[in-house]
Amino acid sequence: MVPRSSTALSRLRTALIGGVALSLMLGGCSAAAGDDRTLLTVFSWENETQIGPVIEAFEEANPDIRVEISHAPPVAEYISTLQNRLLGGTAADVFVMGSENKSNLIDGKLIVDITDEPYLDVIAPLNKEIRGRDGRVYGLSVSSWSTGLAYDTELLASLGYDEFPTEWDEFVQLLRDIKDTGTTPYLEPWLQLPDSIASSVGAANARNAVSDVDVFDGTATFEENWTEPLSQWADLFEEGLISRDVVGINGDQALEEFVTGRAAMIPMGPWNVTKVPELNPDLDWAIAGFPQPDGEPWFAGNASPGWVINAKAKEPEAAHTFLEFLASAEGVEVFQAQTNSMTTTTNFDPPIDEHLAPNLLALQEGRVYLPQAAWPRYQDALNVEMVAQLQLMAQGQLTPAEVGAALDAKIAQLGG
Repeated sequence: MVPRSSTALSRLRTALIGGVALSLMLGGCSAAAGDDRTLLTVFSWENETQIGPVIEAFEEANPDIRVEISHAPPVAEYISTLQNRLLGGTAADVFVMGSENKSNLIDGKLIVDITDEPYLDVIAPLNKEIRGRDGRVYGLSVSSWSTGLAYDTELLASLGYDEFPTEWDEFVQLLRDIKDTGTTPYLEPWLQLPDSIASSVGAANARNAVSDVDVFDGTATFEENWTEPLSQWADLFEEGLISRDVVGINGDQALEEFVTGRAAMIPMGPWNVTKVPELNPDLDWAIAGFPQPDGEPWFAGNASPGWVINAKAKEPEAAHTFLEFLASAEGVEVFQAQTNSMTTTTNFDPPIDEHLAPNLLALQEGRVYLPQAAWPRYQDALNVEMVAQLQLMAQGQLTPAEVGAALDAKIAQLGG
């Protein structure tokens, strides 16, 4: 074991890439003959471009530790790979905990309680709350995220829109106007929970004074709470304003359609903001919230996933040193530079891309939502069921009410 390095006092969201889990050998990760450094294994859902500089900076600050990192894309493939590794006893010393697998990891006592670690002192209360339970903290989350709608401002201006609609009926009319031009009005991947659904459920919960937690308490149902917000989007499929093919596209494909002008709007979060000017520096674009019936736009959002320590880590001290570095000013700065994240630690003031100003305001005002983060249990299994049912709705095979009823049935099944 290696003692925690004092030099470590001087990163996270989701990269939408496909492919199978792969091993990345970064910088000093490849051991030369006679390398006697401590080997720390890390499993990430960040891609090589994002996580590589973080690992390099950590190894430079901690020359007695060598990091071996592996990767799988979020969310379902990452969680499945992690579960298999945990069951097989091959899980890394450090890995990522999201809202979808938090209960399984905590209930299974598979991760270490880090509540009393000094490096948590700089972490925002919301991040500690979301990445913990009952006052205990299990995951190190240094940032928060929110996703809105990126739109082509020149296209909207050519259609007579001086600003992006905030009210739902006006938004629907905008989609119709765009469709008449031959451009795809709105394109969003439905391979996981769509940001459109997350934001609209959160807005409906706030508007109707209900909560997903009520479902688990037995005082409400998903069918009662979710039918209204799901119906908004189901109607768009029925009218042909959103293609049913969205169940088969990924984030990279949606981004390509947007920067080439074939799609007028796509979801946009911190992780892909910097990609737009790289792919099309001439595109004039902005971000807005998802319109709602009451005119109060909402975003999908949450505290970012947390880094956790395997309860059976081979190198627990080196694992703590890694988390300590990630929470340090140096670590947060490197992480922010690679991900454009809205970091929330007290030791670093992040530069925010001007396009993300609406996203940040939504976080500050609490107009963000992610259902899995609100669910007190069954996040993993219920998330899989939710995505499957929503895809059937997008394909016209289920009504919004039937989606909610299926989720209620799943909770009843999981509850025994």
